[in-house]
Amino acid sequence: MTTAIKQAEKTESIIKAESLDVYYDQFHALKNINLNMKKNTVTALIGPSGCGKSTFLRTLNRMNDLVDGFRAEGNIWIDNYNIYDPKTDVVKLRRDVGMVFQRPNPFPMSIYDNVAYGPRIHGITKKKVLDEIVEKSLRQAALWDDVKDRLNSSAMGMSGGQQQRLVIARVLAIEPGVILMDEPASALDPISTSKIEELILELKEKFTIVIVTHSMQQAARVSDDTAFFLNGEVIEYGNTNDIFTRPEKQATEDYISGRFG
Repeated sequence: MTTAIKQAEKTESIIKAESLDVYYDQFHALKNINLNMKKNTVTALIGPSGCGKSTFLRTLNRMNDLVDGFRAEGNIWIDNYNIYDPKTDVVKLRRDVGMVFQRPNPFPMSIYDNVAYGPRIHGITKKKVLDEIVEKSLRQAALWDDVKDRLNSSAMGMSGGQQQRLVIARVLAIEPGVILMDEPASALDPISTSKIEELILELKEKFTIVIVTHSMQQAARVSDDTAFFLNGEVIEYGNTNDIFTRPEKQATEDYISGRFG
C-alpha cells in the first residue's frame, strides 16, 4: 500500500469500496477498486475520458443498475451498510446518496415545486413544513436571496448557474448524507463555476461529496483527496496536495502535467 493511500485512510471512512469490479456484458469497466472516502470531505475523481471515474461514481447510488449488461462484483459500504446487499432498499439509497449531473436538469415547474418535489414524494404534504424545507435548501445552495421573491416562477427561466444551484437545492431537500457530482460545472461560465465551487466548500461542512471533474484546477481548488483513474483502475489515491505536487506514480505525474489525457 502506498503512502498516499495510507494517508487517505487515516480518518474514519463513510464510503468504502472493496475489491470492486464492474462489467458491461464482457467489457471490464472497473478493476479491483479499493477506496475509502472520509466523512465531510470532498473527494475528486480525475482521469481521461473513458477511464471509469463516472462509472465508479454511479456505482455509489446504483444508477448503473439501469444499464443493460451491468454487473458488479465486490462490495461498497456507505455508512456501514453494503449497498449491493440484495436486501438494500435502492429507493432509500438514492435518497441517502444524492446526485447532481453535468448539465442542470430542473423540472419544468416552479422553483418552489422543484425543491419541494422530493419531500412530497417521500410523504411530506404540510405546506408549513415544505416552506421551511424549501427555504432551508435554497439557503444552503446559496440561492435564496436570488429567488425568494419569485418562488412561483418557472425554473426554466433561470440562468444555467442558478439552475445548477437549484438542482443542488433539490438534492439537499431530501437530506442526503452523500452528494455525488458528475462534472457539475462543465456546462457553466467561469463566474457560475466559481459559485458552484464556493458552494461545494461550504456544503462539505455537513455533507460528504464525491465529484468527477476533468479540470485539474478545479480538483485542486475544491477537493481534500483525489483518486486518479486510468483504464478502469485507481492508479493513485491520497491527499490532493500530495497527488498534485508529489505524485508517487509516473502515470499520475504524466496526466497532471498534461502529457496525456
